[in-house]
Amino acid sequence: MKISQKRRFAFSITLAGIALAACGGGGDSAESTSTSVAPTTVATTEAPTTVPETTTTVPVPLMPLTGQPVVDEAIAVRPAIAAKIDNHPGARPQTGLNEADIVYEENVEKWTRFAVVFHSQGADPVGPIRSGRTQDINLLTSLNRPLFLWSGGNAAVTSLIQKSELVNMSASAASNGGGFFRSSDKKAPHNLFSKTSNIWALDAGRGGTPPPQFSYRTEGSALGAPTAGLKLTMDGNMKTAWQWDPTLEKFVRFHDAKAHVDSNGVQINMDNVVVIVCEYKFSSADKNSPEAQTVGTGAAWLFTQGTWTEGTWSRADNLSPWTLTDTAGEPMLLSPGRTWVELARDKQAVVVPAGSSVADTPWP
Repeated sequence: MKISQKRRFAFSITLAGIALAACGGGGDSAESTSTSVAPTTVATTEAPTTVPETTTTVPVPLMPLTGQPVVDEAIAVRPAIAAKIDNHPGARPQTGLNEADIVYEENVEKWTRFAVVFHSQGADPVGPIRSGRTQDINLLTSLNRPLFLWSGGNAAVTSLIQKSELVNMSASAASNGGGFFRSSDKKAPHNLFSKTSNIWALDAGRGGTPPPQFSYRTEGSALGAPTAGLKLTMDGNMKTAWQWDPTLEKFVRFHDAKAHVDSNGVQINMDNVVVIVCEYKFSSADKNSPEAQTVGTGAAWLFTQGTWTEGTWSRADNLSPWTLTDTAGEPMLLSPGRTWVELARDKQAVVVPAGSSVADTPWP
């Protein structure tokens, strides 16, 4: 079934008013008559009718990529920015990871790279910015024409990006207006930065408001089994761990045994961590570049509020959001807030049971 490529996210609420009209007597006049009828008195014992009060609950508009209440409608309807951020050791510490609504970690050649989605807030600066991959097209198209912020790519990748629904905001396409600059504290190619405020200013109506990518829980919704966190071994022996922090009420991230901090010295933290177990094939644009298969179905894990739930993910096509379902067939609901998604191969991740030490749990 072909799904329309134009999707809109509206924040209008229609309230139906109830009009109560009093009915008056009326009709044709009766002929006068000389017959007189004695009045009849009827005793009434019925209690007066009580009309119950009705209360209308107005749903609060929510931000599409966090499930949190809308504060500024102008921000709520702007397009998303999907920035490709480097995860090479020479690129750390990165800037902007803690400001993103959603972060995807994907395998690339010998390392991982982040597709960082900004919507409810931005980052000035953001980076280091690196090249895109063909896997980004299927992964990000469901964001409804996001502004794709990247350094550029080979001719084959560039051609596919330009033909896709991603709005090309590469260093060459955005030019001077994109706010690109080279920092002096890192070495090329790990020192290219941009500014999300510049990228939004260049939108010119080309991007669209993103629809929700996940379903969110309400207060009191059921949660999964308690957990201390998880550990992953991605390609290139990239080791990542997430540990539940009950004080912050968030999962915090580690590279190996070292805290992963941003350029402000703040450890990367998220309200939700989702593991999408997917197959990787080789890109048609580069036989050495892995390409995550994010359309279809596979195993999924959800980590939220210090718990984890096992189930499956599915996407009918690249315009569809993620559908997460637990083993009982019920939706897996995220907590409102920011989300990190690990695009992992099979057997790349392991759950750390509650009461166990993340540090002492073997890597998968």
